Amino acid sequence: MQKGQQKKKIAPPKGALGVLLPGIGAVATTLMAGTFSVRKGLSLPVGSLTQMGTIRLGKRTERRRPRIKDFVPIAGLDDLVFGGWDIHGKDAYDMALSAGVLRQEHLHPLRNELKSIRPMKAVFDPEYVRRLHGDWIKEGKTKMHLADKLQKDIETFKEKNGCSRLIMVWCGSTEVFVQPREVHADLDRFERGLKESDPAIAPSMIYAYAAIRNGIPFVNGAPNLSENIPALLSLAHQTQCPVAGNDFKTGQTMMKTVIAPALKARLLGLDGWFSTNILGNRDGEVLDDPDSFRTKEVSKLGVLEHILQPDLYPELYGDSYHKVRINYYPPRGDNKEGWDNIDIFGWMGYPMQIKIDFLCRDSILAAPIALDLILLMDLAKRADKYGIQEWLSFYFKSPIVPEGLYPEHDLFIQLSKLKNNLRYLMGEDLITHLGVEYYPNSK
Repeated sequence: MQKGQQKKKIAPPKGALGVLLPGIGAVATTLMAGTFSVRKGLSLPVGSLTQMGTIRLGKRTERRRPRIKDFVPIAGLDDLVFGGWDIHGKDAYDMALSAGVLRQEHLHPLRNELKSIRPMKAVFDPEYVRRLHGDWIKEGKTKMHLADKLQKDIETFKEKNGCSRLIMVWCGSTEVFVQPREVHADLDRFERGLKESDPAIAPSMIYAYAAIRNGIPFVNGAPNLSENIPALLSLAHQTQCPVAGNDFKTGQTMMKTVIAPALKARLLGLDGWFSTNILGNRDGEVLDDPDSFRTKEVSKLGVLEHILQPDLYPELYGDSYHKVRINYYPPRGDNKEGWDNIDIFGWMGYPMQIKIDFLCRDSILAAPIALDLILLMDLAKRADKYGIQEWLSFYFKSPIVPEGLYPEHDLFIQLSKLKNNLRYLMGEDLITHLGVEYYPNSK
């Protein structure tokens, strides 16, 4: 064990926490419905580390294993107030029905709560999400005017709902692939670009700017650049704002961050890894556009390279082939199927195979991730942790890190990092799993 330092000063989670969600679609409505369901005692928060997970403190012999929600001062679920924006003006109940994730018998007891949430008009550019068409869209002379309108929405929401603090989580669709450009390089150029409506500034960046400018923690649940540009990362330091992303780690990629570390730990070689998905929800429709798929592909492809480190193990991974496919298949709806064929080799080069067929529910996996990030990012803000929150990489396919630092993708290293950060905040010993404290007579 490594000694923790003095317990950090953390402001208490007093008052209502406003949760602002750009994109009131499948993930957002499933998040809201699940939260209301847990509040009413109708279901358990399955999949939520903050609600059901425990954390070991001190030596194993001490048997101190509190639930995380009882260990760190996070907001209660009763404190959450939901709102957001969407390109359609239907309330959250009707949007949940349209999304088709949850059955009507599960939505009906939550009807009043969901009916009360109607999205604000969205900032939308069809050049960035070409397969969707909206009818509930903000208009503005420039992109800066749109950012100012978002800020007005934020202020109105906070006042109307009596919120003491806010957080924003991007639950919108994947935007087309964008490389960082000059307008993203620093805050002066970015704000000038907003005033000039630079086409390289995506809608998600406008939302991120509106949040970060006001010190509101911003989480990116999609693989868009969004907050991950120098201009907005520097702004996050100026406003002492936590940011985290990118792309919720749900089905197939979650499995990769479990299987790939096992192969590397046992030094088993990899010839090829073929991954395909079929998905029929709004996200699947958006990803049917090659440019939006390219954004997602980059996010998904980076996982194996960083885990397996082919530069260090060229004999095992230097020539491996990795392919990712996503196919839009409307009959499947939100029930995604992720299929993986993995060709590996072992002792004396003998070939072996692993087959994975994960019939998952995308939004069911994403909703508890979004909930945990809401609560932990609010904790980070109250603990004066700002800028990139790499300790939350456990939740993302493509964790953002400072320039020059590679991201850690191994799920279990990520979990250890997350829990050690919580121990650090609370002044507890950090756990290294060295174990020498149990063998005092060993040399």
